[in-house]
Amino acid sequence: MTPEAISVACAPHGLMVMGGSENRVLLGCDASFWRVFRDSAEYGDGTPHPLDRWSKRIIGGMAKDMGANTAFPSDGPPYAPFIAWAMDTGRFFQSPVGMMVHDVAGMMISIRGALIFDDIADQPGASAHPCESCADRPCIMACPVNALSAIPPYDVPACKAYLDTAAGKDCMTRGCKVRRACPISQDFNRPDVQSHFHMKAFHPT
Repeated sequence: MTPEAISVACAPHGLMVMGGSENRVLLGCDASFWRVFRDSAEYGDGTPHPLDRWSKRIIGGMAKDMGANTAFPSDGPPYAPFIAWAMDTGRFFQSPVGMMVHDVAGMMISIRGALIFDDIADQPGASAHPCESCADRPCIMACPVNALSAIPPYDVPACKAYLDTAAGKDCMTRGCKVRRACPISQDFNRPDVQSHFHMKAFHPT
């Protein structure tokens, strides 16, 4: 199995190969994902965790067809080390605000699962760190309450408190301003409605 063949299998489901290392291939949402997921049974059935259930059905079916095993970020505890796996691919990097950034998706990262093979040929190569060529680094100044800035750690309570305000409605409905500020994120063109979906999962109201 090659990453190219996996990419072909992913495309109808709005998924993409985000990177791989050793015998693992990480799959995430591509720019067409929302249209596919919105039409799924899981999205409309009113049962909790629709995206996790969709991911397991779709990626589980792909794994069966390819003779692979799976791992999912939602499985645990114990949880699989998806952040470490992502960084091992050479396509995910730490941004100036600490959040991961991807060479194609920018900060609009949604890893849905991993395919784990006994053997895989020709993993995708590493990319250059995109933040090193980003002169303005708009992500650093984007957060209205400095919850994400050049000075760690991420202030989650400040972020969630802001989302409960009238001013925070923009972040809640269109997605985190830090993520949106990244030039690569802007090119990735995630729909606002998808960002709203992820924000509601992060901060239910």
